[in-house]
Amino acid sequence: MDSEHQKPGPSTRGPELALAGFLMVLAGFVIVDSVRTGIGWGDDGPKSGYFPFRIGLLLLGASGWVFVTTLLKWRETHPLFAERSQLATVMAMLIPMVVYVGGIAFLGLYVSSLVLIGYFMRRYGRFGWPLTAAVSVGVPLVFFLVFERWFLVPLPKGPIERLLGF
Repeated sequence: MDSEHQKPGPSTRGPELALAGFLMVLAGFVIVDSVRTGIGWGDDGPKSGYFPFRIGLLLLGASGWVFVTTLLKWRETHPLFAERSQLATVMAMLIPMVVYVGGIAFLGLYVSSLVLIGYFMRRYGRFGWPLTAAVSVGVPLVFFLVFERWFLVPLPKGPIERLLGF
């Protein structure tokens, strides 16, 4: 067995670099958009990009600091970020949630929620089919009644809802 499989998990340096890099890109978007909308002071007060620009600069500075210090300390021993079994547990939750969010665009919120709730109840809760079906259908139905009918707030619908006339 090679040494890669014997490691308990990744160190903190990879996640630190990835998150710092992501936040630097995000800060760049905030800064660029703030400049587009105006970062100065107008006759009636600060322009709409005034405060976001400064927040973007702070975010860029802080995440840049983390990125650079992590690179400078690359050869040092870093603590364990997470054990592989812990990462597997996170992925077991993360992947269905990402599929759920993507499914909302194609299936709508209600059908995607029905599938996600049913999946988690059966897979991890080990509930029987009758309870799983009741909760999986009931929760989106309550959301529909509360948001669409009571508050009159339309939520994303997919082809099945449109076919049923919702």
